[in-house]
Amino acid sequence: MAQIAPSILAADFMRLGKAVQEAKSLGASIIHINVVDGHFRPEISVGQPVVRSIRQATDLELDVHLMVERPERYLADFARAGANRVALHAESTPDVYGAARQAKDQGVKVGLALSPGARLESGFPLLKELDYLLIMSAADDGGKEEFIHDTVSKVRAATKEREKLGVHFAIEVEGGIGPEQAEELALAGADILVVGSALFGKNDRRAAMRELVSRANQDFSAHRQGTQPRAE
Repeated sequence: MAQIAPSILAADFMRLGKAVQEAKSLGASIIHINVVDGHFRPEISVGQPVVRSIRQATDLELDVHLMVERPERYLADFARAGANRVALHAESTPDVYGAARQAKDQGVKVGLALSPGARLESGFPLLKELDYLLIMSAADDGGKEEFIHDTVSKVRAATKEREKLGVHFAIEVEGGIGPEQAEELALAGADILVVGSALFGKNDRRAAMRELVSRANQDFSAHRQGTQPRAE
């Protein structure tokens, strides 16, 4: 079973407040926000003022993915702006351990974000310090996100490592996720699935959310035990 976290920046920027309210009406409990600084990644997205405005529009959990250089400079600002969860990239700071501790000191949950090309094992030393692991699952191909199918194997490996260590970090996946990918990722052990155009790019967003939730919340127990469900 996995939660669906709408990526609010895939919505109409002129109506972010309405989009947040719509996401809540569709059953979302988490709103995902990508913060990109133009240095760590070439694009520029939003900053603390937009996060603060979204916080004023909702009581949903705000999941902020910091794709910025030296994120430790901004952790207190984003916590004050209303972030509940903050994901950091190890390569964005010389002291990811210190940044993770700083985030926790601000009272927010902290996650480690892995870029598509990053080795999953590179995050293992931090797993006991984390509330969640964010695995990016798409490469940007000229503005179009294409799901990287190897992500399913990464999620499966992260699930096994979680069981091996006996720790309880959540596994979050972001990028290029539609209904089919939602089902595969949930089966592999993902807990949170970030969706953008698969929700906000649809005319009937209620139907789109219904299908995403259905695919991500099937009874996978028979598959995980290596058996097939009995045909009715």
